[in-house]
Amino acid sequence: MMDNFKEAFREEAFELLSELETSLLELEQDPDNRETIERAFRALHTIKGSGAMAGFDDIAAFTHEVESVFEHLRHGRLAVTKELVDLTLAARDVIRGMLEPADNGDEGRDMEAKGIVRALKELLPAASACIDERVSQGPSESPAASDDVVTYRIFFRPHPDIFTKGTNPLLLLNELRQLGDCEVVAHPDDIPDLEELNPEECHTYWDVILTTREGINAVRDVFIFVEDDCELKVEAMDEQDILDNEPHRKKLGEILVERGDVAREDLLKVLGSQRRIGELLVDQGLADAGKVRAALAEQQHLEEIRQKRQQEEQASSIRVPAAKLDTLVDLVGELVTVQASLSQLASSRRVPELRSIAEHVHRLTAELRDNTMTIRMLPIGTTFNKFKRLVRDLSKELGKEIVLTTAGAETELDKTVIERLNDSLMHLIRNCIDHGIEPPDVRKTAGKTAHGTVHLSAVHSGANVLIRITDDGAGLDEEAVRKKAAEKGLIAPDAELSRKEIFSLIFAPGFSTAGKVTNVSGRGVGLDVVKRNIEALRGSIDIGSEKGVGTTVTLKLPLTLAIIDGLLVKVGKTFFVLPLSIVEECVELSREEVARAHGRHVALIRGEIIPYIRLRERFSINGDLPPIEQIVVTNTAADKVGFVVDKVMGEHQTVIKNLGKMYREVGGISGATILGDGTVALIMDVPKLLERLGLEKSRHE
Repeated sequence: MMDNFKEAFREEAFELLSELETSLLELEQDPDNRETIERAFRALHTIKGSGAMAGFDDIAAFTHEVESVFEHLRHGRLAVTKELVDLTLAARDVIRGMLEPADNGDEGRDMEAKGIVRALKELLPAASACIDERVSQGPSESPAASDDVVTYRIFFRPHPDIFTKGTNPLLLLNELRQLGDCEVVAHPDDIPDLEELNPEECHTYWDVILTTREGINAVRDVFIFVEDDCELKVEAMDEQDILDNEPHRKKLGEILVERGDVAREDLLKVLGSQRRIGELLVDQGLADAGKVRAALAEQQHLEEIRQKRQQEEQASSIRVPAAKLDTLVDLVGELVTVQASLSQLASSRRVPELRSIAEHVHRLTAELRDNTMTIRMLPIGTTFNKFKRLVRDLSKELGKEIVLTTAGAETELDKTVIERLNDSLMHLIRNCIDHGIEPPDVRKTAGKTAHGTVHLSAVHSGANVLIRITDDGAGLDEEAVRKKAAEKGLIAPDAELSRKEIFSLIFAPGFSTAGKVTNVSGRGVGLDVVKRNIEALRGSIDIGSEKGVGTTVTLKLPLTLAIIDGLLVKVGKTFFVLPLSIVEECVELSREEVARAHGRHVALIRGEIIPYIRLRERFSINGDLPPIEQIVVTNTAADKVGFVVDKVMGEHQTVIKNLGKMYREVGGISGATILGDGTVALIMDVPKLLERLGLEKSRHE
C-alpha cells in the first residue's frame, strides 16, 4: 500500500510544483499580491505534508525550510525580490529532482539543496533567521513558557475511506508532535470484530491536547489537505482555565460536554435535576415555543446543507490513471465499430424492430463516444503556463527582455495531443526568443519598446484547434532565407518562389540562419522535427512574417486522435474516409464535363475553377468508371482541392487504427478503420497527400 501512496504523491507533487512555478512567475510581476503568496505557500505546505506521509522525508525536510521563508512573506516580515524568486524556482527544481532517481547519486543534489537553504536564510532579517534556526532543529522536549504559548484542544476523526486517498493519519499526528508538547488519545471503540473488520477503512479517531508557540493557522495547516476527508475541530483553550488553582478547576462533566463526548442533556439527565435548554426557556417564559422549534429546524437544515456540500465536494473529482482512460477510449472505439455492424445488419434485413434497436444503440453509442472524448479533453492553459519559466530563463541567458502573454487558456484539447505538442511548442518559442526578438538596444533604435513579447493563443475552429505563436521581433528576412536555401541546395539560385514557399523552407532538415552555434540554436535541428511532429498529429503548420514587425506560426491540430467524423467514399472495391472537418461539398462529375476540360484535372464549380485528384489513378485502382463520378471538395490551409471518387457513401464515425510498419510511409494515408461488415477503409491524410504531389510535380519539372 505504501507504493500506492508514493505514486499518488508523485502525481500530486508534479501538479503542485507546476502550480508553485506559475505562482512564483506571477509573483515576480506583482510582488504585493497576497493571494499569489498564499497560493505558493499552500503548494509548498501540501508538498511538505504529503511528502512526510508518503515517506519522502528528504522532500519534507527541504520543503519545510523553503516554506518557513514564505511564512515570513505571509506576515509581511519579508519582501518579494528577484533573488528570492530565483532561489525558490531553484528549490522547485531540486524538489522535482528528488521525485526522480538521481543519475549520479544524491550527493550533488543534497549539496545544491543545502546551498539554497543557506542563501534563503541570508535573505531573512536577523531575528527571523534565529527563529528559523530553532524551527529547523525541531521543537524542544519541553518548550519554555511564554506569552506566546497556547494550548489547543483538537478533535480529529478521519472518514472511513481516508486510507484509499493516500493519507496516513499517524503521520499527521507526528507532524502535530513537532509543533510542541502534545498528548494524543486514541479512541478504538468503533473498531469492529476481526470477522467484520475492513482493513482498508479507518475506524479510529483521536483527541489531542497541544501546547505550542505556533498560531492556530499553523495547527490547521497540518490538516490542510485532508479537511474534506475528516471531521476536525481546533479550538484554543482559555489560559485562565489552565492556570486556575485546584478549587476552581472545571468539573469532569463540564469538560466532557465541552469536548462533545457527552451531550449536555444526557449529563443533566444523569444528574436528574435539569431538562433540555429549549424546554427550560419555554417553561420560564424566556422564549416562545414556535421560535425554539424554528431554531431547531434551522440548526438541522444547516447541518444537512453542510453534509450535502461535503459529499458533493468529495464526489466532484477523481484521479484516474491515464492508462485506464486510454483503455476506455479503445473500448468505446470497438463499440462504435460493433454499432456500425448492427446498423448495417438492420438495414439489410429490413426488420422494423431491429432497425429501431439499431437506431437506439447508435444514439447511445454517439453519446458515450462524445462523453468519453470530453473526459480526455484538458485545457491547454496548463501547457502555456509551463513556458513562462522557459521564456524567463532563456531571455535572461540571452540578455533580452521578453514577456510571455497568453490567450485562450481555457481551450480544450485531447490530452494525447497536448502531451505530444509540448516539445514542438518549446522549439517554436525558443526560436522566437533567439531569432525573432531583438536585443533591447536594437529594439530601441528601431523605435520599439525595450522588451519584446511572445504571445501564445489557442482557439477552436470546427473540429480543430488553432494555436498561434506570435512575436513582435525582426520578422523573417526573405532574401536571407532564399540565400541559405540555395547554399544548401534546397532550391535553385534562380528559382521563382512565392513568399509563402520561401517561408516554408525554414522547415527543411538542417536549415538554419544562425551565424554561430549556441546553446539555443545554430545546429540545424528543430523546426524540421517540429513539422514532422505536427504532421504525425494529423495537423498542419503555417508561417507568416513581416520584416521589422514580427512572425506568426499557426498550428492547426485535430481535437482528438482516437475517433473522428468522416465521409466514407468508394473507388472500385476500395473504401476511403476523408475527415469531415475539411469537406466542403460533394458535386457530380459527368463525362461531358471531363471532355470539356481537355485532359486537365479541373472542374468549374459555382463559378470557381477547382483542381481535382483522381483517387483511382493515384492508388492504381482497376475497374470500369461509373457513368457519373463525384467530386469531394476539400478546403485545407493550402487551397480548395477536389477528390474524384466513384460514389459517396455518407457520413461515418471513424475509429482510427494505426497501419502496420510496412504501410506507414504510404503517402496520403494516415490510418485505417474497420467498417460494419469487416471491410477496411483507408483514412486520407489530405495535407500530406497534397504536399507529396507537389514534390513529385517539382521533380518532374
